[in-house]
Amino acid sequence: MKRKDFFYFLVVGVFGSGLPAFLYAIGQQHVSSSIAGLLNSLTPLFTLLIGLIFFQVKVERIKIFAVFLGLLGAMLLVYFGQPKSGSSNYLYAFFLVLATSCYALSLNTVGKFLNSYGALTISSIAFGLVTIPAFIILLSTDFIQVMKVHEEAYNSLAAVSILSLLGTFAANILFYKLVQITNPLFSSMVSYLIPIVAIGWGFIDGEIITIYHFLGFILILCGVYLSKSKNKSK
Repeated sequence: MKRKDFFYFLVVGVFGSGLPAFLYAIGQQHVSSSIAGLLNSLTPLFTLLIGLIFFQVKVERIKIFAVFLGLLGAMLLVYFGQPKSGSSNYLYAFFLVLATSCYALSLNTVGKFLNSYGALTISSIAFGLVTIPAFIILLSTDFIQVMKVHEEAYNSLAAVSILSLLGTFAANILFYKLVQITNPLFSSMVSYLIPIVAIGWGFIDGEIITIYHFLGFILILCGVYLSKSKNKSK
């Protein structure tokens, strides 16, 4: 890592991994899964806005249209694809909105300042920079006591470990590689694909797929297709 790039790696570590993990954990204790899924789909919109305002990224009108088209499709999938039961404290929805804006800031930082590094390098350094503060926070909780006395503690730790290594670290390597070979806005559109994958698993599990789901699929895929061109700034 070049010394001049330390700050950018720190931004990616804190805003791309560290802070959103806490924000989602806090927010989703009080917000239903359907609302959380909808708010997660704001990532491309924030990526577009932050890129335009703070990174001077030039974006074609067709790509702006693509963002809103995909957002509409994601809203359809989330609304018709998840149970509406359960109450939500919408004040805590702010934590989820803030998390998506953090992802957007991290994406734009990788796309503009860290393109000369490999995806594995970006992920390793970014996670390494947040390891020490995260470990300090962990030790400030009752983690050690729970590991000693709770009978399911090690099973839970194993599940969290798998989630962190595959669902976060390995996924980030692929994600940062996608940013480098395309652009931050197109890469952020993968958040629109999450509801499609979730509903696909639901279909395998016996859930019913309606015409609204297919409409959402079409809108999302059209949005992703329209956003695939490279930014003019590159």
